[in-house]
Amino acid sequence: MSGEVPGRSSRARRIVRGPRPEAVPALVGRACAVVGVLDIAAGVFPRFRHSRMHAMAEVLPGSLGPFAAALSLSAGVLLLLLAHGLKRRKRRAWRAAVALLPAGAVSQFVYRHSVIGALISLALFVPLVLHRNEFKALPDPRSRWRALANFVLMSAGSLALGLVVVSAHPRRTIGDPSLADRLTHVLYGLFGFEGPVDYEGSTSWTVAFSLGALGLITAVTTVYLAFRPEHPAARLTEEDEARLRALLEKHGARDSLGHFALRRDKAVVFSPSGKAAVTYRVVSGVMLASGDPIGDVEAWPGAIERFMDEAKAHSWTPAVMGCSETGGEVWTRETGLDALELGDEAVVDVADFSLAGRAMRNVRQMVKRIERAGYETRVRRIRDLGEAELDRIRRAAEDWRGTDTERGFSMALGRIGDPTDGDCLIATAHRIEGAAPSASGRVAVGDGRPDETPGPYGDLKAILHFVPWGTDGVSLDLMRRDRTADPGMNELLIVAALQAAPKLGITRISLNFAMFRSALARGEKIGAGPVLRAWRGLLVFLSRWFQIESLYKFNAKFQPRWEPRFVVYRASGDLPRIGLAAMQAEGFVDLALPLPRFLRRGAPAARPCAHAVAEQGVHAA
Repeated sequence: MSGEVPGRSSRARRIVRGPRPEAVPALVGRACAVVGVLDIAAGVFPRFRHSRMHAMAEVLPGSLGPFAAALSLSAGVLLLLLAHGLKRRKRRAWRAAVALLPAGAVSQFVYRHSVIGALISLALFVPLVLHRNEFKALPDPRSRWRALANFVLMSAGSLALGLVVVSAHPRRTIGDPSLADRLTHVLYGLFGFEGPVDYEGSTSWTVAFSLGALGLITAVTTVYLAFRPEHPAARLTEEDEARLRALLEKHGARDSLGHFALRRDKAVVFSPSGKAAVTYRVVSGVMLASGDPIGDVEAWPGAIERFMDEAKAHSWTPAVMGCSETGGEVWTRETGLDALELGDEAVVDVADFSLAGRAMRNVRQMVKRIERAGYETRVRRIRDLGEAELDRIRRAAEDWRGTDTERGFSMALGRIGDPTDGDCLIATAHRIEGAAPSASGRVAVGDGRPDETPGPYGDLKAILHFVPWGTDGVSLDLMRRDRTADPGMNELLIVAALQAAPKLGITRISLNFAMFRSALARGEKIGAGPVLRAWRGLLVFLSRWFQIESLYKFNAKFQPRWEPRFVVYRASGDLPRIGLAAMQAEGFVDLALPLPRFLRRGAPAARPCAHAVAEQGVHAA
């Protein structure tokens, strides 16, 4: 990739570092988590209240007596829920903790006459008040579905904890109730009714109050999440998209991933001058950018500074996936973040591509075999397709998707045939029944023959979609094929796109990303060390699910040049979280509750990126 790294300005530039974990919020969050666990134990287990840990358990509402036990259990659950928010310096978590701790201290003294417990509660309250300026983080993007998720998770947790409460008094339990009876008792108790399990003395009241408290917490938190002000996830507005397109028109040739910034499920921050921008999505508290900043390289620091300010304001973990070497240098210099090589992008220069030679033998033979089977290809710009054909292609792409979950984020546009994407390139494969094979090959540029094969999509058998990379390049977006088509459709269409490229003014084609490509390549060479071989072995093993090796080998067929790509991160401890967020964004991991089908159709779609190509049939090729 071209592009110079901008030098330091003559004036002192303010280095905006990521929101590193502050000592006070981290300690307070951990303290709340420990106190919550101790309070739950004090409210559930009778013997725990009289053990040597008794003094530590007296931190929030007491646990002697039915009502005090319920308060202890409730406070413990709420503190556990607040702990993570306090670690992330969330303002609303701070407000809830400030309200909860004094109430706990009062209940300690009133119900248990425990001065020590009240003092320990106040001891945790004091640093919260003194360091209130540390807790200013704004809320995360959220929707009403968070309430449903809370209801499901809290209900499951209440059932599990309620079963422990019911089973924690074996000496006072009358008879020997079965597991079904205990579960029934828990369900009844969460709604405030008596169940089939009986106890001696006041234990029955203690259990009833505790179960009722769990049910009340589940109901209250669900109602709160359902009716609190909504902070929806940011979307790319029409004005933002227009500004990004203007930047891409001037500077889009620098980065092959630039056009993917136009995904409409991303947000954007612009530099003060408006000459550069960074697009991102927030996933599980990670502010995830992809590729390099858009626009003038000299203006990148301003956009990066805005990005880091936004991360700090919300206490999000900043991360960048798939930036170039130039981008990584600017990110690390301006923010103090670190960079790690993630993989390589395969780029084929059209002028250097040829099917001749021993290295291309397998591809050449496969393409010739498919051509003899009666397939032809058509390579066109989106603007040259009619609406009826575009609709057929969209429906086919949706039907041929290999998984129920749409995949793609950093290297996927998320749409086909939008009127604003007229420069996108589409290559299609068609099966012409009874057609005689052509000796010169079947690459038709702009050919629009009518369908000759009956079926839901006529003669259409495979699709490749490319997005613009400046004015003379394209970058692979998605690959889809009919499962009944012959193997090798993807090779056929890539070769067709490369052969048609000169007529369309295209000089370079990006086949996108191969993760850990260098490790796979070096690990299979003679003389590779044991560590490198072990790392390659692990990658090969993981390829059973993520197709890491198969994608590398697929891209390597076309003899590309490899451009390194990097992940930028704040600290090594953030990498697992960033990795999980990236997998969520790409669609490999889905932690959200399953939505009804009619709601899924209304949601913004995200198309599979090229590194998910294996699910679309590369392995069959």
